[in-house]
Amino acid sequence: MAAPQTLDGWYVWHDFRTIRREAWKSIDVHSAAAVMRDFTAFVQGELDAQRSRLGSFGQFVLAGTKADLLFLYMRPTIGELNEAKARFEATRFADFTKRAYSYVSVVELGGYLAKPGVDVEQDEVLQLRLKPPVPQMRYVCFYPMNKRRTHPDNWYMLDEAERRKHLMAHGQIGRQFAGKVKQIISGSVGLDDWEWGVTLYADDPIHFKKLIYEMRFDESSARFAEFGPFYVGEQVDVEGLTTWMMTLHG
Repeated sequence: MAAPQTLDGWYVWHDFRTIRREAWKSIDVHSAAAVMRDFTAFVQGELDAQRSRLGSFGQFVLAGTKADLLFLYMRPTIGELNEAKARFEATRFADFTKRAYSYVSVVELGGYLAKPGVDVEQDEVLQLRLKPPVPQMRYVCFYPMNKRRTHPDNWYMLDEAERRKHLMAHGQIGRQFAGKVKQIISGSVGLDDWEWGVTLYADDPIHFKKLIYEMRFDESSARFAEFGPFYVGEQVDVEGLTTWMMTLHG
């Protein structure tokens, strides 16, 4: 059985961080403010790369206790993700954090989207989907997932026609949330512990619940989907992150 072809775009790194609260609160308020000014320069550099279409960047304050912050990077190569990691680790801000979770993947689209005769590298619509900016929507939801590989519901043993039928029905649910939820799927087979990373964006987080709840009743999810941990947060700019950090400092 031949594997379906995929279109692959920018590499993605979700970097989840927890604040080292005792260390952060141990420095005086002037030093804390200087740390945040230094980190603002790092963020501005990442945002400049996004404006120049050299990559993408987003930062989020997370709800719950799995992690405090998410920094999301997209770059053309793994090497450039490593460079971004090194730049972050070089900041004073990094000294007050520890990594809670990390996920590496690559933006993925179905190969069927490349119509015969179309040069993917010259197709502006496909390029925007393969190399997307971080949407300017208020909330984010990230989770990894697999397709089940156990009898009798082994996704990888279905023929192409049956897989396509399931995907079409699944996609119809997603289209009900067009304009409310933006979705970026990234493949991680051979790159991380799960097979896909799903990143959702919305201006109202209740849409995450409604969308995923609807999809749980879809046959392709009910029979074949396995979900990892969910992370939900709010997108912040440099001022918003500074305010949150200084409030945490006390």
